[in-house]
Amino acid sequence: MNKRIIYMHRAYELALKGWGKVSPNPMVGAVIVKAGKVIAQGWHPFCGGPHAEAMAIAKAGAKARGANLYVTLEPCSHFGRTPPCTQAIITAGIKRVFVGVLDPNARMNGTSIKLLRKAGIAVEAGFLKEELTRLNEAFNKYITTGMPFVSAKIAQTLDGKTATVSGESKWITSKESREYGRRLRFGFDAILVGINTVLNDDPALEASPKKRIKKVILDARLRTPAHAKIFERAAPEDVLIFTGSRSKKKLNATVIQAPCKDGMIDLTWVMKCLAQQDIAHILIEGGGRVIGNALKHELVDKMMIYTAPVIVGEGMGSVRGLNIKRLDQALRLKDTVVGRIGEDILMEGYL
Repeated sequence: MNKRIIYMHRAYELALKGWGKVSPNPMVGAVIVKAGKVIAQGWHPFCGGPHAEAMAIAKAGAKARGANLYVTLEPCSHFGRTPPCTQAIITAGIKRVFVGVLDPNARMNGTSIKLLRKAGIAVEAGFLKEELTRLNEAFNKYITTGMPFVSAKIAQTLDGKTATVSGESKWITSKESREYGRRLRFGFDAILVGINTVLNDDPALEASPKKRIKKVILDARLRTPAHAKIFERAAPEDVLIFTGSRSKKKLNATVIQAPCKDGMIDLTWVMKCLAQQDIAHILIEGGGRVIGNALKHELVDKMMIYTAPVIVGEGMGSVRGLNIKRLDQALRLKDTVVGRIGEDILMEGYL
């Protein structure tokens, strides 16, 4: 394998250390190589923390002069929460820079490469494009559209039901699937559910004791019980309830008035509101009406469908409200990946 690809792949692995910790920033990894040896490496550890290039350069110290830098994303050239990395690269005396992919941010997108070349540094770009673009899919959408990247999760029976006719849903999928799903939450900024999920399942919607995740509830008539598990170990600013009601009901949450029609919260408005709060990556966990509404308004970017080897016949459908009458109107997933978790099948794909 080409050594440049090997070093860039190492930078990619380092970038993954920022999974679930850096949003709304991108995950970035960096490796500094001199005389064929890795002398320093870095990654972006948290939002507001050092950038990957700055961390690697600080570790390398004077040894960085004359070395090559491999970085997964185009270095920043503007002042934000931290100083620009382009200046750090120039000051450190880096000889050559290998960039995985360009920054999709309109104020960047090749600007840093021009600055580095103007300073006499050789720059090559375009390594592991597919992997590195997918790595920051949430950031890429958020920074280019101002809207969050939305994944919808479904746990269903073989015949597409999320509950029996009596409403029983615990548990359709295996313990392994549920544990995997809980771990997956760590990578998101917020989990969104409808009021029926809160009333029927009373989920805590927690990701990890190490992460404060936003819990978003769509509750048109403000029926969320004050004793619901979503309030456990959560600050009021971490529970966001969107409602069309003007009720004065006291809840340990941030209650937000939202446009509402026919008992349904305007989900597009909600997504825009969440994006304005730097929430860039959202996981919808139900129910069927909420997912159907999100799909209908083209708000879902990715589907994650867990299917258990169980058949219940009549019951609650996993997606409701689309009212598709012809197959040529059906939504079809692209770039699908199918795997097995315990006895269940997990299909992931993009819309």
